[in-house]
Amino acid sequence: MSVRQEVKELIGRLPFTAELYWALGGKKFAYRFNLRELDTHLLKALEESGEFAKKALPGKKVFIFASTHYWIEQVVQLGLALNGLGHKVSVAYLPNSLWNKKINRFDFRMQNLYAHSILDKTRCCLTPISLLDVPKSRSLPAELQQKVDRVTLTDTQYVHQDESISTDSPVYSMRKYYNDLAASAALTHLRDNIPDVVLTPNGLIMEFGAVYEVARFLGIRTVTYEFGDAANHIWIGQDIPVVCHDTTDLWEARRGSLLDVEQKQWLMSFFKRRQHPAADKNFVWLSQPADLKGGQQIRTMLKLDSRPVVLLATNVLGDSLTLGRQIFSPTMIEWVKRTIGYFVNHPEVQLVIRIHPGENIMVGPTSASEVVRQVLSQPLENIHVVSAKDPINTYDLLDVTDLGLVYVTTTGLEMAARGIPVIVGGRTHYRGRGFTIDPDTWDDYFSALDTTIARLPFRLTQEQLDLAWNYAYRFFREFPQPYPWHLAKRWQDYDERPLSYVLGDGLAKYKSTFRYLAGEPIHWEKIETEKALSGLEMSKNDISVSDLLRRSQEE
Repeated sequence: MSVRQEVKELIGRLPFTAELYWALGGKKFAYRFNLRELDTHLLKALEESGEFAKKALPGKKVFIFASTHYWIEQVVQLGLALNGLGHKVSVAYLPNSLWNKKINRFDFRMQNLYAHSILDKTRCCLTPISLLDVPKSRSLPAELQQKVDRVTLTDTQYVHQDESISTDSPVYSMRKYYNDLAASAALTHLRDNIPDVVLTPNGLIMEFGAVYEVARFLGIRTVTYEFGDAANHIWIGQDIPVVCHDTTDLWEARRGSLLDVEQKQWLMSFFKRRQHPAADKNFVWLSQPADLKGGQQIRTMLKLDSRPVVLLATNVLGDSLTLGRQIFSPTMIEWVKRTIGYFVNHPEVQLVIRIHPGENIMVGPTSASEVVRQVLSQPLENIHVVSAKDPINTYDLLDVTDLGLVYVTTTGLEMAARGIPVIVGGRTHYRGRGFTIDPDTWDDYFSALDTTIARLPFRLTQEQLDLAWNYAYRFFREFPQPYPWHLAKRWQDYDERPLSYVLGDGLAKYKSTFRYLAGEPIHWEKIETEKALSGLEMSKNDISVSDLLRRSQEE
């Protein structure tokens, strides 16, 4: 911390210093804590929410929490929609501008005053609560403290992008300060004001995870949510962090159903759209660094010969979708290291390591590329590394792949949907669904490698392929719920679909999503699919998955 920041930290500990500076016209917001867009849209949104609320039946008591300005803006949008549907909504927040650095107490208090100046305007529709103003418990119950400390360790891994980081890291101390602060204040408030549901983004990391753990400790219904790359959609988890992608109930309800021709064609079209580097209206972002060139050109670029090709696709190191997914390897990196060690001694096959393109936008000090370079001290002719920045499209690599190795990335699901056998190393949502190889121990893993490589080349059976397509359709089409305002485009989306539309003509599309966010259980077995599918209701003009794959390759 610089001298200036240390002085601000000292001044921030003195009563009324921030308040006096604010009253004298001090700076109203920080660059990284800016609610101007919310303020610009607020008056009209409040009017529209209030008008719909007058006609709505009384709903639930909903407590929503957020930290950082962009999530605070997002939960206010959500809170006003729920208010318009009749729910009594509290919006709790910590006015934190940074998730990876500690800010001095003076700036923290100034940001709190700034947040008050905006969010207090919502009192006609919402109950804004700054957790910075709530009295804190002196200490958390031991059981809860243990869970919050687990969140803090996950945060530290997330910030460092390193799963093996220890609690000695200064980042751990920083994250512990914020998480304990959020948990302590949330515990005080929620004990005295028990809602029907606690709603928070993510549920695994940062203050979101801390508040989630408080709610679970108190036995309160929890709903977590996140945004993926699909536009106008949201993931929802009930009584579980959403990033775990718990599809168990969905799969139980849909496993026995068969896809009809339209659903298969939708999935094929979806896969094709994901292969391109430029996002279309269906995606907020895509991470492929290059256009498709074709498998033959990739073979030439990487100097691949006729030996079988094994593709190891990494996840973004330290991403919340990756952390805590251990089964037999303590970390993804350990799995990568030991897998490379295996192929050093198996020159009869070629290993291609694809570093996730998403690492291009990560800011941590560690990357999977660096780890691979450390393990491969010298180049080996049967091991090829494709970095995140290399102008190679992952889907071209799939065209030449005979066997896929994944930790938790959805690339494994897409490989299986192409008929490629896949060995899964981590606890991913599609593990154990009937179309992947799922070892439970290191011995099982290396035995699976031995057995599978000896059989190459081969493809999944038709039954396994049908299962893979069925599951992929459920995960990509049904698991995400329609939602009007994606976090990354929240104000652009809001201008296109204002609250008056969402609660009016658009409500038929979003009503179920808002019910689930307000805590109504998702009963997948009661939700009709587009075609009310059953194995007896297949289209007479059906087409097999194998035929679709063959036609796609011919195109």
